[in-house]
Amino acid sequence: MRRFTRLFVTAAIATLPLAGCGSIMHGSSQSLGISSSPTDAVVTIDGMEKGKTPIVASLTRKDNHIIRIAMQGYAPFEATVTRKVSGWVWGNIVFGGVIGLAVDAISGGLYALTPEQVTGQLSRQGASLGPSSNGVYVVLVRQVDASWTKIGELERE
Repeated sequence: MRRFTRLFVTAAIATLPLAGCGSIMHGSSQSLGISSSPTDAVVTIDGMEKGKTPIVASLTRKDNHIIRIAMQGYAPFEATVTRKVSGWVWGNIVFGGVIGLAVDAISGGLYALTPEQVTGQLSRQGASLGPSSNGVYVVLVRQVDASWTKIGELERE
C-alpha cells in the first residue's frame, strides 16, 4: 500500500507541470453578470439568445463576445466583452513553463474577460418635445405611435 501511495504522489507531481496555472486556478470559462434598466430585457450573446435580465452567463475566456440587450419599445444596447491576459500567466512562467503557457493558451485559461459586469441603460424609442412659440419641429422617428395625429406628409420632388 505504501508503494502505491508513493507511486501515486510521484505521478501527480510529475504531471503537475503539464497543466497551466490559469486553467487550474480559474478554468476556461468566466461568469459574467448582465443587467439592464428596465429589467426583463432579452440578452443575446454572440447572436444566440441566452435569457432575460438580470442573468449570469458563463462565457469562454479565449474569445471576445458581443452582448446585445433589447426590449420592445427601447433602443437596443450593445457591448463587447474582450479578453485580456490574466495575471496567472506569471504562475506559468514560474511553475508550468512553456507547456503550461501552451495549455492555458489553448484552453483559454490564459485570459480574463473585461468588463466583468455589463449593465445596459435602455432608452425609450420615439421623440418628445416641449411646446414652442416660435417654430415648427420636424422629427424623424423609426416607428409611428398609433396615438399620434397625422397633420402632414413630406414628399420627394
